[in-house]
Amino acid sequence: MEWEVGFIEWIQNTLGSLNNTIGKVLSFIGGEIGMMLLVLILYFCWKKEIGKRAAVTVAALNCWLPMLKSAVMRHRPYMEHPDRVKGVADVGNSASLDDVAAHGYSFPSMHSASASALLIPLANEVKKRWLWITACIIVLLVGISRAITGMHYPTDILAGWALGLVGAGIVLLLEKKVKNEQVRHLILLATALPGLFFVRTEDYYTSLGLLIGLIAGVYFEEKFVQFRETRNIWAMILRVAGAFAIYFLLNTVLKLPFSNEFLSGGTMGALLVRMTRYAVIIFVVVGVYPKVFTLYEKIGKKN
Repeated sequence: MEWEVGFIEWIQNTLGSLNNTIGKVLSFIGGEIGMMLLVLILYFCWKKEIGKRAAVTVAALNCWLPMLKSAVMRHRPYMEHPDRVKGVADVGNSASLDDVAAHGYSFPSMHSASASALLIPLANEVKKRWLWITACIIVLLVGISRAITGMHYPTDILAGWALGLVGAGIVLLLEKKVKNEQVRHLILLATALPGLFFVRTEDYYTSLGLLIGLIAGVYFEEKFVQFRETRNIWAMILRVAGAFAIYFLLNTVLKLPFSNEFLSGGTMGALLVRMTRYAVIIFVVVGVYPKVFTLYEKIGKKN
């Protein structure tokens, strides 16, 4: 709709030279690394069960939305209106802006959905006014950032906010109706698998890998590791920092057997390799890595 293009054009012109910086910073908060940081803090440090639910919710939601994106097939604003809207790629995505497989379709906004699915239920769980206000502000800013970068229309953002809350509600409802955690996880995985037949964008295969690795990692951790939350500030820092170190290290190492041309080629083989890579990474981070947490607890404590 014309008003949507006009809104994006106005906000980009208003910000001027700050457009790239503000857009990328706010998008980073609602993107893969920003969401991962918050989930790891919740899961490894604060409340394990809440962190687990948050991780499963975001991973499942980010499998469902690319399926909807591929059904609607709405191109991004900068693709449809290159003379009026400037596209600003997300941090870490070096693919050409014309590469639909790498950047995905426009409707709905996954950043907006992830932010609302994670932060609003968290604020409801804590029931603190300051957290409600903070959560709403962050969700609003993340959504606006998607227009600032020219990656989404306003209706994509509104739909993302709504679908994020719907996705969080589905996970909570499933938790109440199905008591067996493994069965719940398998149900969520089953709802995510149909995309294998028609989705050919990287966001889906990344998220499907995350969901598979998360489910396997949670099961492995509960059976063989069973770590506990911590209030030791040094242990918190090391737990989260170590997880990111493993994440980036494995992401680099697991790419080595393949050429850059293959990985960025958009073929089904490349997408399945991407899915497998993320599944392995998250399995190690969530399931295997917590085995060393007992060592961290000794740091900062007096003998």
